[in-house]
Amino acid sequence: MFKIIAATVAVLLASLLAYASTKPDTFRVQRTMNIAAPPEKIAPLLTDFHRWSSWSPYEKLDPAMQKSFSGAASGPGAVYAWAGNSKAGAGRMEIVETSPFLTRIQLDFLKPFETHNVAEFTRQDKGGSTNVTWAMHGPSSYLAKVMTTFFDMNKVVGKDFETGLANLKAIAEK
Repeated sequence: MFKIIAATVAVLLASLLAYASTKPDTFRVQRTMNIAAPPEKIAPLLTDFHRWSSWSPYEKLDPAMQKSFSGAASGPGAVYAWAGNSKAGAGRMEIVETSPFLTRIQLDFLKPFETHNVAEFTRQDKGGSTNVTWAMHGPSSYLAKVMTTFFDMNKVVGKDFETGLANLKAIAEK
C-alpha cells in the first residue's frame, strides 16, 4: 500500500513540475483606470517617491517599514528602498525614465524572493481625463512558474494595482 501511495505522489509531483515548465518565461500584470485629471497633474504623484505613501497600497503593508530615499529628488535617478515585515518584504525601486506620458521604474525585490522586474505607469490623455495604466513585467523563474500553478499572480497583484489606481484617482481628482 505504501508503494502505491509513494508512486502516486511521485507521479503527481512529476506532473506538476512538468506542467510548470510549460508556463511562459515572462509575465505581465496590468490594470487601467480613467482619472478625471490631466496627465501633468498625475505625473508628480508617480515620479516623486515621497508622494507614494499617499496612494500606494504597498505602503500600508507594514506601518513600521524602514524607508530610504536617495539619488534625485524625483524623476530619473530617484531611488526608494524599503525593508519591512514578511508582507512588505525588502527591495529597491529606481525611476529610469519619465516623459509626459510614461514613468518607468526598475523594481528589484530582495525579500521574500529576489526578482528583478519593470514597473510602468503610462498616461493617455483623453481630453479632460487620463487613462492611467499600471503595469509590471519581467522574467518568470522556474520557482515562480511552480508557484503560479497554485495562485494567479494576475489576480493577486492586479487587486493591489486596482486599489492603488483608485487611491491615485481620489487624490488627483481633488
